[in-house]
Formats: sequence, structure tokens, C-alpha cells
Amino acid sequence: MAAEDDANTGESDALDESAIEELRRRRTEAALGGGQARIDAQHDRDKLTARERIDYLLDEDSFEEFDRFVEHQSTNFGMAEKKYAGDGVVTGYGEVDGRTVFVFAHDFTVLGGSVGEAVADKICKVMDKAIENGVPIVGLNDSGGARIQEGIASLTGFAKIFQRNTKASGLVPQISAIMGPCAGGATYSPALTDFTFMVEDTAQMMITGPDVIETVTGEQITMEELGGASAHANESGVAHRTAPTEEEVLDDIKRLLSYLPQNNVEDPPRVDSWDDPDRRCEVGELVPDAPRKPYDVTNVIGNIVDDGSFFETHGGFARTLVTGLARMDGRPVGIVANQPSVNAGTLNIESSQKGARFVRFCDSFNIPVLTFVDVPGFMPGTDQEHNGIIRHGAKLIYAYAEATVPLSTVILRKAYGGAYIVMGSKLLGADTNYAWPGAETAVMGPRGAVDVLYRDELADADDPEATRQALMDEYREEFANPYSAAERGYVDDVIEPNETRKRLIRDLDVLDRKRTDGPPKDHGNIQL
Repeated sequence: MAAEDDANTGESDALDESAIEELRRRRTEAALGGGQARIDAQHDRDKLTARERIDYLLDEDSFEEFDRFVEHQSTNFGMAEKKYAGDGVVTGYGEVDGRTVFVFAHDFTVLGGSVGEAVADKICKVMDKAIENGVPIVGLNDSGGARIQEGIASLTGFAKIFQRNTKASGLVPQISAIMGPCAGGATYSPALTDFTFMVEDTAQMMITGPDVIETVTGEQITMEELGGASAHANESGVAHRTAPTEEEVLDDIKRLLSYLPQNNVEDPPRVDSWDDPDRRCEVGELVPDAPRKPYDVTNVIGNIVDDGSFFETHGGFARTLVTGLARMDGRPVGIVANQPSVNAGTLNIESSQKGARFVRFCDSFNIPVLTFVDVPGFMPGTDQEHNGIIRHGAKLIYAYAEATVPLSTVILRKAYGGAYIVMGSKLLGADTNYAWPGAETAVMGPRGAVDVLYRDELADADDPEATRQALMDEYREEFANPYSAAERGYVDDVIEPNETRKRLIRDLDVLDRKRTDGPPKDHGNIQL
């Protein structure tokens, strides 16, 4: 009897070893995706494979894969002979700097990374898990779009992904990287996420390709001109940041994650500060006294926030407004600032949209917002009016007024008219609102106000320009100064520029305890 037991035990051990060998064989096969030849072709295009991208993004040996052996079930158009373990996407979770993220990466070596039913189900599964566990989701996109051979099943797969993107919005951070082609319906999932990064020269996003456009409209355009990284970073605003290499894009994603909480009920991760919170910031000399003289506000921001911490987003798009993330005494903050070096920092349609989306993101994920104001007004012009500057400007108003995170605003030089109200003003909900001593706040700038108020006097003056200048000085002294606003409590204090960093950090320490209660409602109706 004992001998029989030993024999059975031996047989069992042999089976276990065989099963393990089979598992290892299958894993090795799955890791090759579409095969070594296609991996080599990917490398020849200066592109990493899906697994190489994941390995670079995540901490070493932290990746745990889901659905490694899933295959599509289609038999149409010879697809029964084109089955690969994993079927065009690698999914799972791992860690970035010790914090969990869920990730999916299209595998271009398998049927061009096209999305069929199995691919969509794998992506939906990992997104569901990210939502359930309150963890960020990162999508690494390199796909030819819908898998034509699977017909309507591929289209319904996109619908399921879009539904998850929408469900996750405001609950967990969603980040997309475009690392190759992203066409047709595939473009809308990244567009629904919070941030989109693109690799220069190798990444393209477009609804329809150049051939279709030429057939329909006669217009001739290249893939890069139509949907390359530069087009989407500077023209369409689809891309928040670009970089020359895949590694640099992935490094940017890691840095972005370092500012973000895991979900909407956690606070952003604070780190030990490397910069003195009481440091005097020498920013006054960076801002010219002359109201119309341009300067680069990013230099001001860089001097106020923790040294080297400013991470600009949408830097090439809607450049009259600057947005980005930074740290103040190790605490993540969102930054919104007018950019006087571009069209005097006026607000237009695109900058209003850019600012509104960014403020709402920060509000979703408990990130305080610091606003630096130097704005002459909204951009005038028939084009702006007819394309809806009123409607789009309302988005920025709505975003600030709706926000419940700590809001601090500093008027650097001027804040005129409706743009003064829109840029995080006191009565829109700013918790603290400061102005520098030379700041001008008024319904309109001195020149415009004088031309309206003293039209007759100027017409009768012997020297209209000298008279105008004298009246402008008088207007500034009586109306366009920070003390008029401070007298009414619209500005909490007039501060020296070099006190700005210290004052804002102290306010943020107090505002950590901020609590707001509003009337219950499902949600508002932002002006989309």
C-alpha cells in the first residue's frame, strides 16, 4: 500500500513539473506577442513594445498581468488562423514610486494593436478594477483602431471603453500616452481622460486619415500635419505634453503621478520640502511697472513655488493662460496664471476652456489652486464673439465658482473688467485674495476709462495726449489701485511681492481644514 502511495506521489510530482513547464512555455510565447520579426520591426521604428513600455513605466518587478492568455474568438476573414495569446493588449497593475496604478498597453505587433471584442473586454476589466480599488489608470496607446474583421463587435467594444472612461472621470486619475497611431474611434478614449501625452514624430491621432480627407475635400495633408504631436499640442489642444522619445513621455507620466492622489477621496501626496517655506522670493523685479510691458509669468511662478517643481500642462495650447502643477512646501498645488508675453495675457475662447478644464480637474482631486492675475480683459473681435467667447468664458466662471478646494489668488499687476471677476476673484469663491502694491483693479484700464469718461474734455484740449495722461494718472490714483478693492474687502491684503511665497504657504496650512456644505443636487450644468 505504501509503495502504491509512493508511486502515486511520484506521478503527481511529475505532472506538476510538466504543468509548470507548459505554463512557462505559454508565458514565453505570450511575451513575444506577434513574434520576434514584428518586435524587430517595432524597434526599427524607434518604438518600444507594449511590455517594454510597461516595464519602463512601473517599478522593477512590480507588474502583475491579467488575461495573459485571452484570445479573440472571431473566425471571419481568416481570423481563426491569426490568434495570439493576449490578443493585442497587455493589461494589469503595478507600482510607480511605490504607489499602485493599473495599466493597459496596446501591442502593435499583434494585428496592429487593433481593438476587437477581446481587447476591449480586457481594457474594460482593468478599468473596472481601477475604479473599484480607487487607483489611477494609465493607457499606453499604439493602435490602428477598430478591428475591421470583427465588424460591429469592435465598435461596441469602443462604446464599453468610453462608458468606463466616463464612469472613472473625477473618481480616479486617467492618463493616456499616444505612442503610435491612434485613429478613428480609438481617439475618443484618450480624449475622455484627464491628461494626454504624445511622442513626437511617431504618434498621430486623427478621426480620418489624409486619404479620406483628400477624397472628400480635395485637401492634401500629411499624417504628421494632420494629427502629429505638434498639431495636437499647439493647435487642437488634445495633447497636454509632448516629448521626443517614448522614455521621456513615460518619465513625464511618472512625474505627473507624483502630484496626484490615488482617487477623489484622498489628499494629494505631500513630500518633505527641499525648499525653505519662509524663503523671500525675488519676483518683484521680474514684473515691469509699465502695465503693457510683456514678461514671462512662468519665471514668476518658478520663483514662488518650490524650486524646480513647476510641471506645465498644455504649454503649447492657448498660450495666453498658463496651467500646471507644482509644490508649495512639499504640497501639490494647481497653478493658473495669465501670460503677459502672449497677446498681453488676454482671455480668449481657448484659454477659457483650458483654464476651466484644469480648475475642474484640481477640484475633482483635492488639489488647491493658486491663481496669478495679470489680465487686461477678454480678447475683443468679431471672431471671438461669433464663436462664443461669452459661452466659453462662462466655463471658467463656472469652474471657479463650483470649486470647493482651497483657492488663493494674487493680482500681480492688473485685473480689468470681466476678466478680473473670472480669474478666481473673491466673490467667485477665492479663500484668500491678495494684490501687489502696484496692481490696478478697475472696470477697464485707465486709457479706456479716460477716453469714455472725458471724451468732451479731450476733444476740447489744446494738448489731448498730455491731458489724457494727466487724467489717467488721476484715475489710477483714485480708482485703479489695490487699496480701493482692499477698502471694500475684495482684496484681503496688499502684500510685498517677496512675501508672496511665505504668505501663500501659511494660508495653505490653514486651508487644509477647509470644509464646504452646499445644497444637495445631482450635478450642475457647465456651459459645454
